[in-house]
Amino acid sequence: MPVERYIFLAIALFCIGIAGALMRRNAIIIFMCIEIMLNAVNLLLVAFSKMHHLQHGAANPSAGIDGQLFVFFIMVVAAAEVSVGLAIIVMMYRNVHSIDINFLNRLKH
Repeated sequence: MPVERYIFLAIALFCIGIAGALMRRNAIIIFMCIEIMLNAVNLLLVAFSKMHHLQHGAANPSAGIDGQLFVFFIMVVAAAEVSVGLAIIVMMYRNVHSIDINFLNRLKH
């Protein structure tokens, strides 16, 4: 499969994630949209890693692994982000009985 298709899919996923994060007010959906954006970046890293590996062929057996290592670290950071973010959302729901982002502006005063 050509790399252009991966790029188009990643751009589409990233745009959907941005649109969802900017238009929605529910905190859980915003976190899901951020995860979609991170997965789009992961898809691009793996696609470019594969492209790099195919260009160098069998001459360098470690070619193309760098992108996959970055994907692993991004997945670890995303898992930590989700656990902390969901804990914040649960505490917000316990205190205010709402997960609407606009309601947080009222808590400033």
